[in-house]
Amino acid sequence: MKSSYGRLLSAACLSLFYCTLALAQDPMKVEPTHYKLAFENEYVQVVNVHYGAHEKSVLHAHMGGVVVVLTAGHLRFTDENGKTQEVFAKPGDPRWFPPFKHRVENLGDTAYNAVYIGIKNKRLAKEAGLKGEPSEMNERTKKLVAEALLATVK
Repeated sequence: MKSSYGRLLSAACLSLFYCTLALAQDPMKVEPTHYKLAFENEYVQVVNVHYGAHEKSVLHAHMGGVVVVLTAGHLRFTDENGKTQEVFAKPGDPRWFPPFKHRVENLGDTAYNAVYIGIKNKRLAKEAGLKGEPSEMNERTKKLVAEALLATVK
């Protein structure tokens, strides 16, 4: 009888463990070395992103928002279904992302840094995500954003 309860308890614990892994979590909780809160209010969450050379993350989730690249990077994103996408990020690049779950791998030999500005209003984030591809910033705006962000890092 004790053996049956032990097996049942073990099976329940394993199931709970795998369910927890399957559900992506807040990146600042599951990836505190890569994601640090810079600012937060009722509208946005601003997160500093840092991946050292060849570092990887676990599955985590982001609210919809904009990432602005501070340092160049060669990254591989893997979504929750295993689909991968490689990205060559350039300083000043802004990218819109709808709410999503993924893993990140820095494929480069140098550190990658960015700022993620998440929109807390789920309805607005979802609507912005439905509008398609991110709008392009002109070169002057990209340069100003990059300079401003780099000045905050120094």
